[in-house]
Amino acid sequence: MRITTPRLILRPWADADALDFASMNSDPEVMNDQGGPVSRAESDRRLERYTQAFELHGFTRWAIECGSTASFLGCAGLMSVGSEHPLGVHVEIGWRLVRKAWGRGIATEAAQAALADGFSRLRLDEILAYTSSENLRSQAVMGRLKLRRLEQRDFVRKLAGVDRHILVWAAQRK
Repeated sequence: MRITTPRLILRPWADADALDFASMNSDPEVMNDQGGPVSRAESDRRLERYTQAFELHGFTRWAIECGSTASFLGCAGLMSVGSEHPLGVHVEIGWRLVRKAWGRGIATEAAQAALADGFSRLRLDEILAYTSSENLRSQAVMGRLKLRRLEQRDFVRKLAGVDRHILVWAAQRK
């Protein structure tokens, strides 16, 4: 399965993506709101989790590639989150882009495609998004997606030993 937009292809992960994914996950600026860069082994575990999520649920965080050059731009999509999370069982939308892809509307375009898939193909009623209060870039994407702020569902998460205030947003199927 692939999702296409005017500029992007959201697609399943390939073995060849592991190096690009690890490179993105080792960038301190890209990973700032995730507690900092992660090792190659941790990056590979995350990639395996994305692959398994698709096998289990039929959705995942997809690899994003540029439609015209096939270059790796990051990932975006939906993940099922379990009862151990402060928000309980839910589906979360998320994205992460390589720095060279920042500021070009790619996160918004990819996330719009993932939301559309979640509401049309998967028939989900609600999809949550959340980020740290410091992550103004992701908050701007959430605003462009016209997600609704749910202040009453905000929570605190410890990342790299630091408590971070996490802001929650939601989209509902219309």
